[in-house]
Amino acid sequence: MLRTPGPGYSILIRLEIPNKPGMFARVARAIGRAGGSIGSIDIAAFRKETLIRDIVINAADLETGQRLVDEIRRIRGIIIMNVADRTFMAHHGGKIEIRNKLPLTNRDDLSMAYTPGVARICTAIHENPARVYELTIKKNAVAIVTDGSAVLGLGNIGPMAALPVMEGKSMLFKEFGGIDAFPICLDTQNADEIVRTVKWIAPAFGGINLEDISAPRCFEIEERLKKELEIPVFHDDQHGTAVVILAGLINALKIVGKTFENIRLVVSGLGAAGSACIKLLHSVGTGHIVGCDSSGILYSGRKENMNAVKEGLATMTNPEKMKGSLSKALAGADVFIGLSSPGIVHGRDIKKMARGSIVFAMANPEPEIMPEEASRHAEIVATGRSDYPNQINNVLCFPGLFRGLLDCRARDINHDMLTAAAGAIASMVGEKALREDYIIPSVFNRKVPERVAREVIRVAVETGVAKLDHSLMPLTGI
Repeated sequence: MLRTPGPGYSILIRLEIPNKPGMFARVARAIGRAGGSIGSIDIAAFRKETLIRDIVINAADLETGQRLVDEIRRIRGIIIMNVADRTFMAHHGGKIEIRNKLPLTNRDDLSMAYTPGVARICTAIHENPARVYELTIKKNAVAIVTDGSAVLGLGNIGPMAALPVMEGKSMLFKEFGGIDAFPICLDTQNADEIVRTVKWIAPAFGGINLEDISAPRCFEIEERLKKELEIPVFHDDQHGTAVVILAGLINALKIVGKTFENIRLVVSGLGAAGSACIKLLHSVGTGHIVGCDSSGILYSGRKENMNAVKEGLATMTNPEKMKGSLSKALAGADVFIGLSSPGIVHGRDIKKMARGSIVFAMANPEPEIMPEEASRHAEIVATGRSDYPNQINNVLCFPGLFRGLLDCRARDINHDMLTAAAGAIASMVGEKALREDYIIPSVFNRKVPERVAREVIRVAVETGVAKLDHSLMPLTGI
């Protein structure tokens, strides 16, 4: 599988190099031979006859990183003083913290923020519970709840190993939505216990974001919590993924001159993301969808590797009752959406697709097919990765979505709100700007969450799920 060096496997290497012409060039050639890409170069110190240089090098994977260190070590006269993994450095000590909004510099500050003054605030909320939104963090707080059972493409790695992902999610909520999100990693994978725990902690939060909980339990947990809580519950792996994929497809289909009604679309992966994606794409009129999983093509009446969710999907997909492998399903298809496993699709499979094909290879951290290989045959290629163009990333959805939900105090999230969010994201790429490598706005476009939030508020008000009944309210966190 072809891989391009990227910052996800970046190292910082400190070298002592003889201060002679051509010595650094030997280092650069060694890095190139090993498949590395040089980033920044800094001089850390001068010595009598040597220079101390810090070099940032991007690699494609761990093996490449080790190979380039070995190549440098072979250069006579070069001393490797230190090698550090920059990703591990970034996570050292965790990535988030709590900061106070008010100063605590004297007795007056303490008396108002805590005892005795805080007792008056408690009494006010007790007498009028709705004031909790006015007087506490609840109006801007989201719980990110996981059991660690389906983390990225890593699988069931447990709650502690899931914590770095939840911390990252908290950063994204804050950075792009102005929302205070808290990682809640539960040491249970029992659906009843998860539902009970979330209900117990719900009073402190204005919304619940379920994350990295494996299917089919995630469907039951979400459904039960939506029924039992008065705050919105959102499973990002399902609906956030589906919304951003829909947004990307809206624009990709414009480029290739096709419509949802007339395409043949193949989805690989029938877990949380794949199931929600199929349902959302079906609801907007996608003409022909074929789902696949590790047992091959899904069809009505299949007995192997089935559950209630897949049985429901089978009734809305594969009208021809095709059977066989993913490779067979891709023959003649217009769109491939991968939400499954790395490396399961090959260039020869993409070559068999229809002219003007679209490939969304979304498995993380390694996609079903690397963009370098897919782009030889597909017209448009997208992944979930930040080191390639067309990043289909949930961060385009959930910060703005929750910003809107919190600001209008929505009780629920409905289908119309999801499609409105997708349309808002797609609209951020103007018709004149659309091209094969730009079908989706950048995750750093700060106008995206604002537009998503406004559309979510508008639809929440129109569909009666907003507790605040005016649609022109300020977006408090953006």
